[in-house]
Amino acid sequence: MAVVKAKLRYHCVSIVGGPRACAAVKALASQRLLSAEAPRLPVEGCDHPADCACKFMHHDDRRAGPRRAVEGGRLADVWVNTERRRMGGRRDTDVEGT
Repeated sequence: MAVVKAKLRYHCVSIVGGPRACAAVKALASQRLLSAEAPRLPVEGCDHPADCACKFMHHDDRRAGPRRAVEGGRLADVWVNTERRRMGGRRDTDVEGT
C-alpha cells in the first residue's frame, strides 16, 4: 500500500547557498518563497552556474516564526474577559434619574 502524503497549502522553500554562493543567492537566502514562485537553480545572475551547489530547503509553512502571541508563549490579549464598553448610553432615556 502506497503512503499518500498530504499536500500542504503553503509549502515553501528557501535557498541554501553552497560554499561559493553568489550575490543573487545571498539576497534570497533569508526569504521563504512559495514553491510555485521559487526560481530555478542556478538563479538568474549566478556567477558560476556550471558548478552551482545551491539547494532548496523545504518548509511546511511560509511563516518563519509563530504567527500569534499564543504560539509564541505570550499572553494572547490583555483585554480578554475585560468589559471595555462605557456604562450607559448617549440618549437622555439611558441616563438614570431622568
